Amino acid sequence: MRLAVVVPVSPFEDEEIIRRSIEHLKSLDYDDFEVRFVYVIDSNGKDDRRAELAEKLGAEVVFRKDRRGKRAGAINDAIKRLSSFKPDYVAIFDVDSRPEKNFVVECVKALEGCEDCYIASTKRYISNPINLVTETVEAEYYLINFLLGKSRFRQFNGLIGVLRAKFLMEEGLNEWAVAEDADFATRMHAKGRRAILVRTSKIYEQSPLTWKDLYNQRKRWYYGGLQLWRYRKEMRKAPWGVRLSWYMALTLTFIPILFLPLLLLSPLLLIYHFRRLSKVKVTLGLFIHTIMLQYAAVRALFSFVRKREVEWEAMQRVVE
Repeated sequence: MRLAVVVPVSPFEDEEIIRRSIEHLKSLDYDDFEVRFVYVIDSNGKDDRRAELAEKLGAEVVFRKDRRGKRAGAINDAIKRLSSFKPDYVAIFDVDSRPEKNFVVECVKALEGCEDCYIASTKRYISNPINLVTETVEAEYYLINFLLGKSRFRQFNGLIGVLRAKFLMEEGLNEWAVAEDADFATRMHAKGRRAILVRTSKIYEQSPLTWKDLYNQRKRWYYGGLQLWRYRKEMRKAPWGVRLSWYMALTLTFIPILFLPLLLLSPLLLIYHFRRLSKVKVTLGLFIHTIMLQYAAVRALFSFVRKREVEWEAMQRVVE
């Protein structure tokens, strides 16, 4: 089988992050697959040597001098590059993605047993819990992982996982969509295709380091969620459970302030999950996070009504 590994790289990512990404992804178990690594690097201006570095480390590079379509455009350009390779599967990662060694093999195995499944991925965890912001997101991910296991509408952030290539290459990503991952997931579910949650592996990724970065990220997610309402007619064809999960994702997430009373239970839940008394402080982070999410949702709604798109901004990272 042929497998392509695609990693879109924004202008804001530095050389060391790219180096660590390539080294980690190349160390994964790929069984006997024929594998190609494609890094789509958006230029950061003069003297950008990141493409040269990636090629030295054994990755193919699609170097873009503009940011057409942002992340969606980068993935679409990778798909074009791979047209002659004709992969069976495409694994999509971000530069901060750190999947476990068996991630790809386990995801492919799951897809081999489900012909109408378009993606397989795993629960995700935070790799940089170093301050209150990142520890708060770490705790939030436990809720997200729980919902992934229960929801009939499964949307893996960033489409990070292994996708069946024919679905991705036939449909492509909508470059106008702010949340191209949720947009693609909605289109796939509307056509009766499914997403598999693989429980035999894990993937780690970085949380934003500051409240400002987290706010900008979530405002963009909320804006992207508002764009999904255009698919309400198409989603009528989806099974009832999928529709219910989709509607809940597009409504309840916009009113997080309603769940503030549940924070009274958070100290006990934090101690139970992490087995550390020091994690109780994350209760404060969850309170701040909830208020921040509500503000981000309102601001995204105003921007959407005024037809003012949100911008992708640089995010601080930890080199790991």
